[in-house]
Amino acid sequence: MKFLDDRQKRTGWLLVAVAAVYLVWFAKTRLLTAGLPIEKREWIYAVGMILILMLGTANIRMAAMRERRAAERPDRNSI
Repeated sequence: MKFLDDRQKRTGWLLVAVAAVYLVWFAKTRLLTAGLPIEKREWIYAVGMILILMLGTANIRMAAMRERRAAERPDRNSI
C-alpha cells in the first residue's frame, strides 16, 4: 500500500487523529457537561492539541505536494 510507504503522510494522519480524539473528548466531557472547573493545565493541553492538529494537517499537505511534484517531474533515468 502506498499509504503505508509514505512516512510523512502516515505521521500527519496519526497527529490529526490523536488531536481530534482528544479535542472531541475535551469538548464533550469538559465543556458541555457540568462538573469541576477546568484547570489551566487542561486549557494548555487543549491549545497544544489544536497546534498538533495544525501540524498534522501541514504534514499531510506537504506530503501531497511532494507527491504531485514527483509525478510532474520527468523520470531522469529514462534518458
